[in-house]
Amino acid sequence: MRRILIVDDEPTYRETLCGILRQSGYLVYEAEDGDQAIEVAQHALPDLIVSDVMMERLDGFGLLDRLRMDPSTSMIPFVFTTGLADKESMRKGMSLGADDFLVKPFSGSDLLSTIEIRLAKRDELKQEAERKLSQLRSCISLALPHEIRTPLASILGFADVLSDDGAQLSHDEVLQSGRLVKKAGLRLQHLLENFMIYAQLEIVASDPERMTSFKRAILPRTREYIEAVSRVRAEVWGRSEDLVLDLVPSPASISDAYLKKIVEEIVDNAFKFSTTGTRVEVSTVHEENSFVLSVADSGRGMTSAQVASLGAYVQFERAYYEQQGTGLGLFIAKRLTELHGGTMTFESNIGAGIIVKVRLPIPSMD
Repeated sequence: MRRILIVDDEPTYRETLCGILRQSGYLVYEAEDGDQAIEVAQHALPDLIVSDVMMERLDGFGLLDRLRMDPSTSMIPFVFTTGLADKESMRKGMSLGADDFLVKPFSGSDLLSTIEIRLAKRDELKQEAERKLSQLRSCISLALPHEIRTPLASILGFADVLSDDGAQLSHDEVLQSGRLVKKAGLRLQHLLENFMIYAQLEIVASDPERMTSFKRAILPRTREYIEAVSRVRAEVWGRSEDLVLDLVPSPASISDAYLKKIVEEIVDNAFKFSTTGTRVEVSTVHEENSFVLSVADSGRGMTSAQVASLGAYVQFERAYYEQQGTGLGLFIAKRLTELHGGTMTFESNIGAGIIVKVRLPIPSMD
């Protein structure tokens, strides 16, 4: 049975709404103000809340703000009932996370229709979240063991060679084995760091206070960081001659550490999926109130379906291309961009390369 919480400080009106919903088969809870509603919501965890805007003690806006800050109630659909049909009130409600408005007076059929629509939307979102979680579990179970075992096997294999046959190896062979052990170790380190960053980002995304702190970060100069990271990644791939930089001095609403991570993963991806001797172009521009970073390569590109399904632990066409990496790095770059109020887009043609564009807000310097 679906649970609905009705919040209104007028007893007669509240009882009328509760009666309509009970007759329609809902389990109904009620509260006379925002303070009482918070206690009921935290205890009952209703499937939807219908609340008046104007109430004494804690009004509807304050109630919604408090509920959205509590992880246990933050995702409950919320419908305002109000006699104030002005745009300012509606805009304020929507900015706090309201799902719908019912303007008084409204009929019982309007109330039931609105609730049914919002519950159906909630079910749809829940099913999509469960689908993505199932896909994530599948990708983890398939990709993660392989990604950890591959560098670990290299480390253990060369360690065996050095410990068992080290005395018979030449100086150059020992050095080469050491380099390969280090390379495998660095790959494993990068993989584990990305897993930890991914987990941290998901925690941040569910915490309103941390999200606010995220969006307050300001980097006055981006060019130096982007150039430094791009040159390091080009050198790692042995393709310094392929790197083309066209950077403008610009601030951006992001910390230096997170900008470096975004650049590292996108530029690394460009070198990974393009061939030596082809250009990897890294550029920045101002577009209106945004800072735009573009990374273009001439590699194999991605289909529109592949772009749409971009997510953690997803790696496209591995069996054919045998490229290393889980796809987690590019997902982290996308997630970081979005958490800072930006967007990441992809312009791609199969066989003709891809352009990744990161658009971030430019902070106000007032």
